[in-house]
Amino acid sequence: MTSPSALRLAIDIGGTFTDTVLADGDGRLIGSAKTATTQKNPTQGAAAGAHQVLRASSHRMEDVTGFVHGTTLATNALIERRGARVSTITTDGFRDILEIGYERRYSQYDINIDKPDLLVPRSRSFTVVERVSVDGEVLVQLDQESVHAAIEALIASRTEAVAICLLHSYANAQHEQQLRRMIKARLPDLVVSLSSEVSPEAREFDRLCTTVANAYIQPLMGSYLSDFERYFNAIGLACPILMMTASGGMTTLETSRSFPIRLVESGPAGGAILAARAARECDLERVVSFDMGGTTAKLCLIDGFRPQSARKFEIARAERFIKGSGMPVRIPVLEMIEIGAGGGSIASVDTLGRLQIGPKSAGSDPGPAAFGNGGTDATVTDADLLLGYLDPVNFAEGKIGLETEAAEAALRSSICDGEDIDPAQAAIGISDIVDENMASAARMHAVESGKNLGDRTMIVLGGNGPLHATRVARRAGVKEILVPPDPGVGSAVGFLFAPVSFETVRSRYTTLDQFDVVGINALFDAMLVEAEIIVAQGAPGQPQTRRRTAFMRYKGQGHEIEVDLPDRQFDLNDIPGLAKTFEANYARQFSRAVPGMIIEVLNWGLSVSTLPSSNPKAAPVVSKHSKNIYTRQIICDLTGREATAQVVERAMLVAGDNIAGPALITEPQTTTLVSADFEARLDAFGNIRLVMKQEDNL
Repeated sequence: MTSPSALRLAIDIGGTFTDTVLADGDGRLIGSAKTATTQKNPTQGAAAGAHQVLRASSHRMEDVTGFVHGTTLATNALIERRGARVSTITTDGFRDILEIGYERRYSQYDINIDKPDLLVPRSRSFTVVERVSVDGEVLVQLDQESVHAAIEALIASRTEAVAICLLHSYANAQHEQQLRRMIKARLPDLVVSLSSEVSPEAREFDRLCTTVANAYIQPLMGSYLSDFERYFNAIGLACPILMMTASGGMTTLETSRSFPIRLVESGPAGGAILAARAARECDLERVVSFDMGGTTAKLCLIDGFRPQSARKFEIARAERFIKGSGMPVRIPVLEMIEIGAGGGSIASVDTLGRLQIGPKSAGSDPGPAAFGNGGTDATVTDADLLLGYLDPVNFAEGKIGLETEAAEAALRSSICDGEDIDPAQAAIGISDIVDENMASAARMHAVESGKNLGDRTMIVLGGNGPLHATRVARRAGVKEILVPPDPGVGSAVGFLFAPVSFETVRSRYTTLDQFDVVGINALFDAMLVEAEIIVAQGAPGQPQTRRRTAFMRYKGQGHEIEVDLPDRQFDLNDIPGLAKTFEANYARQFSRAVPGMIIEVLNWGLSVSTLPSSNPKAAPVVSKHSKNIYTRQIICDLTGREATAQVVERAMLVAGDNIAGPALITEPQTTTLVSADFEARLDAFGNIRLVMKQEDNL
């Protein structure tokens, strides 16, 4: 049981803002801050937020007993190509794995296609002589002479990190480990990533890409994490720092230094965790989380209080919505769609006179023109200010004064120049397009997953999420919205509820009619030892829970579906049950099973995590202030005409309070727009519940 006096600090470094929250041992937030991300040295922005929340709550860094961190640095390094100079070493005859890829074009008839940049040119792709069979049998021993030649090539090419991916090393890692020892003996400072450790699964191209990406960011992330740890230890932090991962769990700094690829998309994962927690608290079986920050918007489908997960995603797509146009990475990840639509997304007019929004962002420096920090491009935040949705005096707790004149000037020069429209009309256009972009992405993500948005509640997070929620929901066909407490720092809040966890997948082919009970049990035993050690390092002495899965398919198919397994040793009596479970899952996804087919298992998965924290019981929300509702003129998002909106502070509301739109509900890090076709109510947990009005009530 956590002591009520314990303090937990969570810091989420985003592309525009760094969010910091401080909670007591019971999970109650006692401080939060939103500070500008310092791009050149992200630790500075994190330190500013930490000092701010500790000072406001009269605590010191020495009082903190738990520290969780998530960052976009790994993601941005891959997208912006700011990593190390990487080479690859593969089995002789497989030098061109990256060039060949999937042996297909992601856009068949595009003659100007941009191939994904996979970070390693052919000139830095080296090979060694060796061969291991699919069953792990050594067919050709590792040739020493070829290894020495590869090492000389690494030196000549000025390699800073090397990704080693030998054929079938997931079945037997002996040669990869031997090769690393030989390289380290000659080049002790060279960063070496092994595919058998980073992504020990079949499919050579995906495994190599994942290992390359890990090696590419490993020096940068290793240096950053060491600097981050050193700084906070120097100012009094005595507890370990845990890192948020893409799969929605936490892990140690040491594991993060070895596998920084698992930190990609760690920030958005925190938002999905908070949304899942809110869904469980309110007993909402089917929801979609919508997290809109300063740079991007993220959407995740959540069923049965568990965010949708995946084993693979793509980084830095050449074509944002086209699969195959980016670098495939095979790691455990919460599956979500992310688009370049945030408060800092830049609006422009293309050569055909069409209004475009994003994906480029003004970031935190210089930021939107309204920030008065030298920005001249028109952004979504500038449009929201001109529409009357933002308070120029109290924005970001009054720490950032918004300049309406600067926002108007940016829209005039970027959008209205030479056009017969005024800035207010341009702001409406920017709002309509960015909201439709996000709604379209949500609809597409749902369709690709075989799910419907119409029967889901949208749980909203991020500094800009509540401001755009009703506008996006209307377009996406969603009729109910939930805005939890402290949504503006939602991802950081989600970090506090994440378990310490580690997930691993191993490839071992078998069919159910020739099931190797002894071999599979031994495989799970080895996986369990690895995962339990890592989890125990991050949460010593805490009880653990396990989840076993199999990735199964009909013989001859190219892809698998995930099937839950019992958490125990297998015996021969389990085989009929495995077949029934697979066919039930297959029928649920594809409408019908296929009788009489041989069932294959390609991969086996194991997740070990600490037990999730319990949900608090509902309690009446007590108003902190006397009610003092005032009004402000806004541009109605339904009619495009000026309207009077009531403005109320969220802290003034008590459970059961109702507010009819148009209205604005303000709080320290964000504002919730209650559109004219919605009504808002505060529930017993302090959530704002927005429900679309019936047509006859509009």
